[in-house]
Amino acid sequence: MAKIALVTGASRGIGRACALRLAADGMHVIVNYRSGKEAADKTVADIVAAGGSATAIQADVADPTAVKAMFRTVKEQFGALDVLVNNAGLVRDEYLLMMQNETLDACFDLNVKGYFYCAQQAALRMMRKKSGVIINMSSVSSKVALPGQTVYSATKGAVNALTRTMAKELAPYGIRVNAVAPGFIATDMLDALPEEKVTEYLSVIPQKRFGKVEEVAATVSFLASEESSYMTGQILVLDGGLEL
Repeated sequence: MAKIALVTGASRGIGRACALRLAADGMHVIVNYRSGKEAADKTVADIVAAGGSATAIQADVADPTAVKAMFRTVKEQFGALDVLVNNAGLVRDEYLLMMQNETLDACFDLNVKGYFYCAQQAALRMMRKKSGVIINMSSVSSKVALPGQTVYSATKGAVNALTRTMAKELAPYGIRVNAVAPGFIATDMLDALPEEKVTEYLSVIPQKRFGKVEEVAATVSFLASEESSYMTGQILVLDGGLEL
């Protein structure tokens, strides 16, 4: 039987690319979304059109009750879960002295608590079969200081710490936990930036280009495969040399 993979925030951007790639790898992919039903349905349709298999499930992963309900649905429909990609996230750039409490709460609720809620539910199911893979989406912002990203970088630093600790806790149960830390990736967020900001960002990347969502998805594919079977607790950086 095909392995079952759940990708959170999979209706667009990096999450969508991960869903498409894991489906191409032969997995049945659960496309999680919070509010973008039309985009999620298109991701599923594109996977099916390419010969793959996918299902869309709505859930706000920042809500622990919604997360538990989603994982109950996964168990009822598929019986098992082999791969979790914690991808859903929120970016709100605000300088420290202008920081709103609502921004602080929203970012930590989704970027940290949401990862924890999903990983906890996934681990409970993976432990029973003594195997599984959890992949957390971090960011180069966890390693490189970017003005205005005080909260975002803090949440992604927390993701790195969660990844390493969960890896040590879950290794005895055959569960591997790793993270991917992308740099500037060509997504809708970059498309919305002013041209001078794009030029500024490109100037600090040694490779002089933005990454592709497919390159992030390829790394996720590797981490989900048996080719990385001896790798756990690692944070893989894809940033074109930005961190150097």
